[in-house]
Amino acid sequence: MLRILIFLLILACAAFGVAWLVDRPGEIVLTWQGYRVETSVGVGFALLLLSAAALAVFWGLFRFVFHMPRLMSQRAAARRQAKGHAALARGMIAVGAGDARLARKSAAESGRYLSDEPLTLFLAAQAAQLSGDRAAAVAAFEKLAQTAETKLLGLRGLHVEAQRRGDADAAHYYAHEAHKVGPLPWSAKAVLEHHAAHGQWEGALAALESHIAAKLVDKAVGERQLAVLETAVALDKADRAPDEALRLVRQALAHSGDLVPATVLAARLMSRKGDIRKAAKLIEAAWPRHRHPDLAEAYLDLRPGDSNADRLAKAQTLAKLAPHDPESHMIVARAALAARDYETARKAMAPLVVDGARPSVRACLIMAELEDAQFGDQGQVREWLARSARAPRDPVWMADGVAAKQWAPVSPVTGRLDAFVWQTPPERLGADLEAPEWTRHWSLPARPPEPSDAKLIGDAVAAPPPENPAQEKDVAAPSAMAAAAMDPPRPALRPVPAGPSATTNEASSQTQASSSERQRASRAQKVVFPMAGPPDDPGPDDPSEPQIRRIGLL
Repeated sequence: MLRILIFLLILACAAFGVAWLVDRPGEIVLTWQGYRVETSVGVGFALLLLSAAALAVFWGLFRFVFHMPRLMSQRAAARRQAKGHAALARGMIAVGAGDARLARKSAAESGRYLSDEPLTLFLAAQAAQLSGDRAAAVAAFEKLAQTAETKLLGLRGLHVEAQRRGDADAAHYYAHEAHKVGPLPWSAKAVLEHHAAHGQWEGALAALESHIAAKLVDKAVGERQLAVLETAVALDKADRAPDEALRLVRQALAHSGDLVPATVLAARLMSRKGDIRKAAKLIEAAWPRHRHPDLAEAYLDLRPGDSNADRLAKAQTLAKLAPHDPESHMIVARAALAARDYETARKAMAPLVVDGARPSVRACLIMAELEDAQFGDQGQVREWLARSARAPRDPVWMADGVAAKQWAPVSPVTGRLDAFVWQTPPERLGADLEAPEWTRHWSLPARPPEPSDAKLIGDAVAAPPPENPAQEKDVAAPSAMAAAAMDPPRPALRPVPAGPSATTNEASSQTQASSSERQRASRAQKVVFPMAGPPDDPGPDDPSEPQIRRIGLL
């Protein structure tokens, strides 16, 4: 609306001017070189305007002819730039789509049209990486690293290529150079992991603190990594500087209260200083959230010199904080076994081995030791050992698919910080499970015997010739049941050479075979494994007494 009003106002002013000139025509007289020209004022103004227009047109034509070469050059450059940008766009799309051939073609085309464009080098490097030409990719990234504007981009690419070819020193060098130019999250992470992978805990801790101050890492992740590094430094100083180690581990717990190794180390250092009550409260506070065997072991070892009965009482106290957790039952059972309180141990393990339950490997081994210590029943011991070979695994420290007995600040595979997690290893279907180290002197038969054999599995029970056909059927049926029970996977234990122990087992089996038919049938229904000691074991003094090695769980 305002524009219309302005237009009408200008039109009115022009009309007023024309009317004013018409009312006052006047005359213009021009005398020059003997010529005299007379005209009105209106015509004179019209001639002046036409002359100005003609002069402008002439000047424009003159400029166009004079600047024509430069204009043609600019137009050609614009066309080349447009083609280069189009090729660059096609190349980036091809890289994202995984089309290596089109990416290389587009990189070459954009390089012809855009020789000074940094993105052409980046596209060439990406196309070389996609096609597997590492040398071309490194050459492109090196060119990028020579320019101040693209130095970080080139260093990042060189860092990635060094990692891919496994050159850790070169990768650290490029990350360190990039970190000096401008701290970035990727360079900060690379520098930190390099310090951590080489065990330079204090250097890694200083680097992490600077990264947190520069807000290069997330706050929660930074706090967790601080706790891990402080715990690592405290572990190194625990023996030579216990006070400094205790200060660091307390800081670690302040940064991350759920770090079990920090809790265990803090409790042990407090116990060493005599603050047993504070150490006990620290573990008791952590136990309901993290039922970890390392916490239980540290709790039972707080006061050196405690009797086995005192340790059992402490285990029961700790178990009351999480009464339904399997770990609580197992720590009570282990302490009760050490105190020779077998009824308490059996009562503690009862919820884990009820009918229908699947006890873990540790639970089965505890039950085997309990049967050996309380009754000396070899059949039951061997049955629990057989169950342990097929039982679910217990949680362990795992990092990048590797299981470890102890926690470590970094992964032994990748050097990644805070990689270890307390979890259950994945079950491998159809794979033989390796037996614990302390059961290596036990042997298994190569295959189950046929039901027609007169002996039970592994000569554990040798049956005398039957007096009648009915008795032969009674003996053969349990043998078939025992053989069928042997079909599941068995632990891959080494074969036991013939020696005194094997002779002892055979003599023991023949002695047991002289028992009544009812005892023989009952024993035959169990999965029984032959037992032999190591090759240098001289065997028992009395061949008629079956021997079994103590199972070292504690």
